[in-house]
Amino acid sequence: MRAIADTGFLVAFGNRREEFHDWAVGVADSATEPLLTCDAVLAEAAFQLESVALVVAMVEEGLVQPSFDSQAHIERIGRLAKKYGDRRPDFADLCLLRMSELHPRRPVVTVDSEFRVYRRNGRDTIPVIMPPGR
Repeated sequence: MRAIADTGFLVAFGNRREEFHDWAVGVADSATEPLLTCDAVLAEAAFQLESVALVVAMVEEGLVQPSFDSQAHIERIGRLAKKYGDRRPDFADLCLLRMSELHPRRPVVTVDSEFRVYRRNGRDTIPVIMPPGR
């Protein structure tokens, strides 16, 4: 499986007490290469997990690969922020939305139902991998 990783997935993977931990481990086991992500997601995950070392290990061990230059896409991120302003998306979500536009064959691995609302390229649904029942 080739995909894009969101914060909730990393937090669930890194914390055995998280509700979706077993789901996240299963997703990680099915990954055929590192899941793409952005620095904003890594920062959020480190904060939520209260461990930079754990998030660094996820990168070093090949679970995720930061692969997004937000500066190169800041204009598009700004337009997305305006479009979805009523939903109050965070910077990481907007970066992932843009990554989804750049990598249309990769679903977003997330526990965040907002990704069912967001549209890439203005109209296309974003394929997501979510825990059952979400």
